[in-house]
Amino acid sequence: MFKRKAAVAALIPALLAGCNTEGQVTEQGVITTRSACPTVAIPAATGDITLFNPENSRDAAAIDVVADITNVRSTCDETGANIVSTITFDVQAQRRDARGARDVVIPYFATVVQGGTVIQSKSISRVGLHFNDGQARAETRGTASATVNRAAATLPDDVRRQITRERKAGDPDAAVDPMADPKVRDAVRRVSFEVLVGFQLTPEQLTYNATR
Repeated sequence: MFKRKAAVAALIPALLAGCNTEGQVTEQGVITTRSACPTVAIPAATGDITLFNPENSRDAAAIDVVADITNVRSTCDETGANIVSTITFDVQAQRRDARGARDVVIPYFATVVQGGTVIQSKSISRVGLHFNDGQARAETRGTASATVNRAAATLPDDVRRQITRERKAGDPDAAVDPMADPKVRDAVRRVSFEVLVGFQLTPEQLTYNATR
């Protein structure tokens, strides 16, 4: 029982890789697989946009078009020196006045972030939405891509050895999570990447989303 508790206490989420079954509890911890592919997310307050008419009004009666990003998906190629992620998502929109055909163009961004704070790259693209006469809703698809250098997303050998080394009950640090070591934690953070996708909002639009 003590041996099992020590193994569980040495849990190493998202860092162990091997041929054992994912999620299996072993004497060294819980087996999980860390992918070098960046995670994909929508930053808070950037997943929807509200267009007003007149533009400087914030009254509910002035809402012209509302659009949302949804169904975000990504595929990742880890085979080369660079890790390439391709992201797709849907943009669904609704307009207040369905009279007449209309096209609406909305900008969006894709940003690669390292370690949760360092922006490595940012691109801005646009999606076009077409409303037919009498149509209040429209939908289109957006795409983005991100490239991460494999070396930058790979843990140093000494940190990997510290994380994955065998721990046995009775060892002084058997129940100590390696992630409690600031050096290990910082190393893991440095090799962690995210791709953030959202609408490219003006300061006024961002304030509206954050405070409504």
